[in-house]
Amino acid sequence: MAAAVLPADWIKNWEKSGKNEFLQLCRSLSESKSHDSVTFKDIQQALYELAYHVIRGNLKQDQAANVLGDIIDLRDDMPSILADVFCILDIETSCLEEKSKRDHFTQLVISCLYLVSDTILKERLDPETLESLGLIKQSQQFNQKSVKIKTKLFYKQQKFNLLREENEGYAKLIAELGQDFSGSITSDLILENIKSLIGCFNLDPNRVLDIILEVYECRPDHDDFFVPLIESYMYMCEPQTLCHILGFKFRFYQEPNGETPSSLYRVAAILLQQNLIELEDLYVHLLPVDTAILEEHKREIMEAKQVVRKLTLVVLSSEKTEDKEKEKEKEEEKAEKLPDNQKLGLLEALLKIGDWQHAQSIMDHMPSFYATSHKSIAMALCKLINMTIEPLYRRVGVPKGAKGLPCPPLQNKRAPKPAECFEDLRKDVFNMLCSLGPHLSHDPILFAKVVRLGKAFMKEFQSDGSKQDEKEKMEILFSSLLSITDQVLLPSVTLMGCNACMSEELWGMFKTFSYHFRYRLYGQWKNETYNSHPLLMKVKAQTIDRAKYIMKRLTKENVKPSGRQIGKLSHSNPTILFDYILSQIQKYDNLITPVVDSLKYLTSLNYDVLAYCIIEALANPEKERMKHDDTTISNWLQSLASFCGAVFRKYPIELPGLLQYVANQLKAGKSFDLLILKEVVQKMAGIEITEEITMEQLEAMTGGEQLKAEGGYFGQIRNTKKSSQRLKDALLDHDLALPLCLLMAQQRNGVIFQEGGEKHLKLVGKLYDQCHDTLVQFGGFLASNLSTEDYIKRVPSIDVLCNEFHTPHDAAFFLSRPMYAHHISSKYDELKKAEKGNKQQQHKVHKYITSCELVMAPVHDAVISLHPPKVWDDISPQFYATFWSLTMYDLAVPQNSYNREVSKLKIQMKAIDDNIEMPLNKKKKERERCTALQDKLQEEEKKQMEHVGRVLQRMKLEKDSWLLAKSTKNETITKFLQLCIFPRCIFSTIDAIYCARFVELVHQQKTPNFSTLLCYDRVFSDIIYTVASCTENEASRYGRFLCCMLETVTKWHSDKNVYEKECGNYPGFLTILRATGFDGGNKADQLDYENFRHVVHKWHYKLTKASVHCLETGEYTHIRNILIVLTKILPWYPKVLNLGQALERRVQKICQEEKEKRPDLYALAMGYSGQLKSRKPYMVPENEFHHKDPPVRSVAPAVIQNGPGSAGQPASITVNAAKTEECTAEETEKAKEKSQSAAKVVNKAASATPKMSTSNGNAASNSSKLVKEKDDKEKSGKEKEKEKKEKVPVAIPEAKMQGKEGKEKPKEERAVKDDKPREAKEKTPKSDKEKEKVKKEDKASKEEKSKIVVTNIELKLAAEKEREREPSREREVSKDTKSKESIKGGDKVAVVGPLKSPVPRSEQQESEREQKRRKLDTHSSPSHSSTVKDNFSDLKDSSSKHYPNHTAPTLSKSKEREVDKKDLDKSRERSREREKKEEKERKERKRDHSNNDREVSQEIKRRKEENGTGGSSKHSKSESPSDSPRSNEKEKNKSKSSSKEKSDSLKPDKMEKSSSGSKKESRHDKEKSEKKEKRDSSGGKEEKKHHKSSDKHR
Repeated sequence: MAAAVLPADWIKNWEKSGKNEFLQLCRSLSESKSHDSVTFKDIQQALYELAYHVIRGNLKQDQAANVLGDIIDLRDDMPSILADVFCILDIETSCLEEKSKRDHFTQLVISCLYLVSDTILKERLDPETLESLGLIKQSQQFNQKSVKIKTKLFYKQQKFNLLREENEGYAKLIAELGQDFSGSITSDLILENIKSLIGCFNLDPNRVLDIILEVYECRPDHDDFFVPLIESYMYMCEPQTLCHILGFKFRFYQEPNGETPSSLYRVAAILLQQNLIELEDLYVHLLPVDTAILEEHKREIMEAKQVVRKLTLVVLSSEKTEDKEKEKEKEEEKAEKLPDNQKLGLLEALLKIGDWQHAQSIMDHMPSFYATSHKSIAMALCKLINMTIEPLYRRVGVPKGAKGLPCPPLQNKRAPKPAECFEDLRKDVFNMLCSLGPHLSHDPILFAKVVRLGKAFMKEFQSDGSKQDEKEKMEILFSSLLSITDQVLLPSVTLMGCNACMSEELWGMFKTFSYHFRYRLYGQWKNETYNSHPLLMKVKAQTIDRAKYIMKRLTKENVKPSGRQIGKLSHSNPTILFDYILSQIQKYDNLITPVVDSLKYLTSLNYDVLAYCIIEALANPEKERMKHDDTTISNWLQSLASFCGAVFRKYPIELPGLLQYVANQLKAGKSFDLLILKEVVQKMAGIEITEEITMEQLEAMTGGEQLKAEGGYFGQIRNTKKSSQRLKDALLDHDLALPLCLLMAQQRNGVIFQEGGEKHLKLVGKLYDQCHDTLVQFGGFLASNLSTEDYIKRVPSIDVLCNEFHTPHDAAFFLSRPMYAHHISSKYDELKKAEKGNKQQQHKVHKYITSCELVMAPVHDAVISLHPPKVWDDISPQFYATFWSLTMYDLAVPQNSYNREVSKLKIQMKAIDDNIEMPLNKKKKERERCTALQDKLQEEEKKQMEHVGRVLQRMKLEKDSWLLAKSTKNETITKFLQLCIFPRCIFSTIDAIYCARFVELVHQQKTPNFSTLLCYDRVFSDIIYTVASCTENEASRYGRFLCCMLETVTKWHSDKNVYEKECGNYPGFLTILRATGFDGGNKADQLDYENFRHVVHKWHYKLTKASVHCLETGEYTHIRNILIVLTKILPWYPKVLNLGQALERRVQKICQEEKEKRPDLYALAMGYSGQLKSRKPYMVPENEFHHKDPPVRSVAPAVIQNGPGSAGQPASITVNAAKTEECTAEETEKAKEKSQSAAKVVNKAASATPKMSTSNGNAASNSSKLVKEKDDKEKSGKEKEKEKKEKVPVAIPEAKMQGKEGKEKPKEERAVKDDKPREAKEKTPKSDKEKEKVKKEDKASKEEKSKIVVTNIELKLAAEKEREREPSREREVSKDTKSKESIKGGDKVAVVGPLKSPVPRSEQQESEREQKRRKLDTHSSPSHSSTVKDNFSDLKDSSSKHYPNHTAPTLSKSKEREVDKKDLDKSRERSREREKKEEKERKERKRDHSNNDREVSQEIKRRKEENGTGGSSKHSKSESPSDSPRSNEKEKNKSKSSSKEKSDSLKPDKMEKSSSGSKKESRHDKEKSEKKEKRDSSGGKEEKKHHKSSDKHR
């Protein structure tokens, strides 16, 4: 340090140069004035080092003293600097042990005494040093003296003049402060006077300040005077003084019973606002402490929770009253002992003067809403907010016509700035409101103002004219408004009590929000707000308690008073109330009606909250949507849905939220909630979807809108105009109409493939039905309520619907259909307007057809993409589009319905006239209403009649291009059923009727290439598959369809004249399907009346067979569906007694089996059984239903029809189901080759038809045989051959049993049966060539059979395996027949022949038996299968029985007998030869397959013993529809069997003689062609049967 300022060289050469250098340094340091502080330190350093060298002895004192004397004048403060240096050295040297250094220091100071004054040295040096220097006498005395002086200065309190001692000064002070300040007196002037008084009377300044504050408290009006006075006075005091004085004032009032005056709070608040004191400094003086406040808040929450708990507990009434009394006492005590909270008092004062900043910081120290829960503070804050928003409210919020009471602003300049625009609200107002919270309820006027400002803001926010920056600001403001609504407005409504006006005011703002925001706010209000504050908790508990009280007493009788109570409660706490009400509705559905009626006193806001609560209840994740059995939808969901429909219809509740919820559920793949949509549409639009609709209602539904409304629904839902309009608006405004339709259409399949994964089949069916029904209902609503433009704008074209949206075709056409109707009618109107003058009906029809073509042409093009090109080979796009675009309204006018409704109205009018009690004006009104309605209905009927006429004309023109039949008519019918009839007949009940009527209409129009017979046959032949694949409602609709089809068939069946008129010459009843160009067949090609009756019997029989099969499967769906279908077709089926009895037995069995297991099936079966019994009187025996003997021709006696499929028969839709079922694709291929030149082949049924059709055979006419004879005569032999090949039969008639004994042949007869066909064949005289041909054919067939055996065995094994899987069934056949059947080895075969029904058995059974017989019988026909043998023999039986009294044959009886004997002998010889040959071949085959056969036969026997039956399986029971007649007639059969055997030898001869010679020749031809066909199809048959059996098992 010394080296830096005073180098050692200077000291060494002090005299020479050192002294001068030092002086130079000091001078330079003294002259430098820019850096005073630095210079001062440097000088100090230099002097210190100089003195230190002296102490160390390096320099003499004299030398140092001289130099110091030279520099002492350089600076004024140099003596002081030197004294400081001496002071430091004094301390340093006094600590040193070296005495020499201390001496050097003392000498130096003495030599410098003349430079530094004594006074300075006395101040700075130690008393002992001063004594050694001789400046003081004694250090001890000096010390004592200094202590005394210090005590006097610092510790001795000055005796100021206190008030009680000399009060003149204080009196003058109070007089100064209390004078009138109105003149020119200022605070500065008074302050000077105060200073004078303090000085003059020696007043205590702190006491003076205290008195100033006291006077200020008493004179609050003079802020302008006192605030500057205190501010000026504070310059004389320390800053903390004022705060301490205020603190002492507050402390004074903190005694147990002390109450702080409001004036003190106000003074403190003003001083805080003026920043004369700090809040932190004053806050510590105030009580209670923050921890106490927090504990108090927690205690309040605990108490509130206890109150809630008590209210939720079930308490007896006496206990309740005691508890209430205790609570009241407690509350009174609390009110009495409210502690003085100084923090809240100060807060209130701050709010009153508008010091929001300090008030907010005090609130921040406390729990939320604690401060504002005190009414005075809440009111102060409300007043401050009122003042702040006043200018903005006056500008934008005041409603038109309202004057309002202006709120004067605060004069305080430091108060929050009044808001001029919405942006200003963000600064303070929103914070103030958030602090206020639910306690805005104390000021309803301010509440209304805030809501109106919100409304005005939303108006501005929703207008589009703002810039991007402004938009962002507005977005921020909007989110703030939502927060305010959530935290302040809704909780305040809760605490406001019953105030309907506020509720409506709030709705004015709420309705400007979208429902997303509204529902979010309601959710917060319901689930979170009530837990934020103890007061809200109590209110919630009280609301629930009150709601319970009301709901317990609510009945239909006291709806009004209960409704008023509900209304009152709902104004303030709607969420809690509705939540409870809905929970009760979910439990007790009988509450729905009274609750709905009692909700009429609600406000708009409450209705909206109710909508939210309903959606929340529906979406409750804790609730199961299914019952415990998992097969039905839960009751709570059904009740809620029903409530939804009723409440949304009756009250103006907004729908979009609910509709969007349903749409979202559908998007998520959940269809349970469609129940809600279904109910809402039903109640609001009056559109009802039910399967229980009566035929009268159904008929009414095919009319116009007015007729539908009057006669189409169960409950006449009136006054739906407004509610349906609301529903329509909600759908259109939120674009939900089409999305809901598409989602439902897609969800139908979703129910099955996605949603229904693990669900019970019954539930899946219900959900599917619900989805489908809702789609139909919703689509119907849109069609009837949307305007043409709206509908067309929203629904895309058919190809877009199907290909892009993947809508199923039936649903897509359902949605598009109204659009086509709208389009056509609008086009038609345009064309009519264009030519107003022309009123000719024909002209109108022409215009209508033109408009149809214009509208439908694009549709025809669009539908082509919906199906593969092959489809359009058979049916034209025009036909397809026509079928799908028309409705029942277009096809027929329900005149009966119109007449019925009109007559009802007339009766009503008569009743009105007769009613004496009714007032006249009411009578007049009612009469006018009825008359207007009557006129409307008649006008509507007229309009529909004209429309139907136009549609039929259009169809007449179109029909020729409908069915193209490029392949076969059979294929055409298949496509028609597959793509048109079946999808649509199960779509809706009206569609089911439509399909049946459309088929009838297509027939009546004589549509080319349409075979009515084939169509009906395919519909009735095998309904098992269709029935099994239906849901419950689809089965009902399918039953309606079958019922209508049967109605038409029964109409034709019951009256020959009707049949001849409506079917006689129609192309639909042609029995030979020729080439496409050849439609006009002669009479021989038509099915005659009697054969039609046979066909109808076959259809009835087929229905019975299918019904029995379904009933015996044991499958829930099969049984339920068939019972539904049977119930629907009961008016027309069963008509035949024995079929009815068979059905009745099966149904009885179901009743017994299902009584305990499946009660719903039991109920269905019992219902059907009862109805069936009541129908018994209307059933007829079989022989009355159709003549069992073929009709006698007067021209020539009837002949044997040579077995199934005789190619020689012209009327060859000879309805043999067995034949049709077995004919194969192979057979048709060959037939085609034969008949390419003339006939299109139709016999593709087995390979081409869908599952539904098993037999497409139709009845044949015996009369056609006569025409055939003429043909034979006219044509040469070759031509005959050619023609026979060309005419391939469509199908062969099902043979009926011959006579009553023909139902089931006894055992003895069957032994003879197989001989009959052989004998019959031998009886026919043949030429040698023919005989050779026969032998060749025999060999060929044997070879074929040997090939088939292998496949037969495989089939048999497969069938046996299937049988092992199926449970064995009970049999009702007697033990005799069981044993006979087992011995015989399943020798029963379905008896097949023209025009008679076989005993119903499944094809599997027949095929098994045939296989068995082929293996086990010792004889087999060379050219026919065993089935054909039986057919042939039965034919002969029947002809021998039915024609005992034929027109006299040409030969006498004796001659006949001779010829018979010869023929018999020949035939027996031939048969023996054949048997021998076959025996050899069979033995060879047996060796090859002996192992397989042995196993199979053993298995068969074992099965028979177990089941007591000959070769039956689960799907084909011997207990067939004709069991009852069979069992009844067994005795007859047995008695007749012996006589039958005797007459067998006579039969062939008689039958042969009954025809002419030319007929014999034709029979040979028939036999040949038949044999060929049999050979062609023999391989195919086995394959076909295998398919059939496997299909059934599938």
